[in-house]
Order: sequence, then C-alpha cells, then structure tokens
Amino acid sequence: MNAAHLRRVTSESFAHYRSGLVSLLLDAVQHGASVGFMAGLGAEEAAQWWDAVRGEVEQGNLLLWVVAEEEHVLATVQLVLCQKANGLNRAEVQKLLVLNQARRRGLATQLMTAVELAAQQHQRGLVYLDTLAGSDAEDFYRALGYELSGLLPDYACNPDGEYKATAIYYKLLSRKSE
Repeated sequence: MNAAHLRRVTSESFAHYRSGLVSLLLDAVQHGASVGFMAGLGAEEAAQWWDAVRGEVEQGNLLLWVVAEEEHVLATVQLVLCQKANGLNRAEVQKLLVLNQARRRGLATQLMTAVELAAQQHQRGLVYLDTLAGSDAEDFYRALGYELSGLLPDYACNPDGEYKATAIYYKLLSRKSE
C-alpha cells in the first residue's frame, strides 16, 4: 500500500484535485453523509459547488486540504476563517469527507491536526463545527477534545430528506487577551 500524503490545496493547485474532490463529494453523499446535499447529487452540481469553494480559497477566506494517494483524493477538509471584526478569533471546520473505502486509516485525524495547526497560525483560538447528532462523527470529535455546545433539532435533512438534529462542537485552542 502506498502512503497517503496531506496537501494544502491552493488556488493554483486546485485544478489538479478538482475531479477527485468531485468524486469524493459524490461518494460521501451516496453513502449518506449529511453535508448539505441531497441524494441524487450529480457530478455537474458537485463540480459547480467545488468551483465556488475555489473562489473562497482564492480570496483567502477558506483553507482547503486533501489527503491523496498516488494523486487519488481520499479525504478533504475545509477551514473557514471568520472575517467579521468581532470574530477574528474563530474558524469553522467544514466538509470533513473521507472516501468510504479509505475509512479507518487515520485520514480524518490527520486532516483535523492540520486544521487546528492552521487555525493557530491564523490566530484563531476557537474552532467549531457541526455534525449529525447521534452519528459516529460525534465520538470522533469528542476523542479529539471537542466539546458539545448543544443540539439544534431538525436543523438539516440527510440526503434522503429526513430532518435530523445537528450537534455543535467546539474546541478552544487558545484565548485572546481581553
């Protein structure tokens, strides 16, 4: 088995990973991931969504990573840096996706380590995220030291259209001086 490598995706390298990111998103939705898309997501819609993400990467509002093996995208995550004057201490983790066949290899942990390091480098002391309440992801985030802030009932529907509660998690990486 070849080694998987973590890579930060820039606006310049985005095109290299685009098709793999599209395939990864399609795989995640097909396997029931509640990541903002409905069942039947097509490649064109997924590609358009990733193109919008590229725009955020270009503006510097969003940091994007992939884990790739032989240039095949196995996993990805995003960190959205809050741009509001009163929120420069926070960043949101979004779209932690791992290819179904690549699960249980430590790729998500590798990505979350990169996210937290980047958050600190950008002076973001609070990292937060949301995930489907009751999912295996909750155990994963708790194991990484994230704390449950609360649940929002019927916040979003899964790809099949059933509304589910969302769990909000956070982790304090550092505190800004008051």
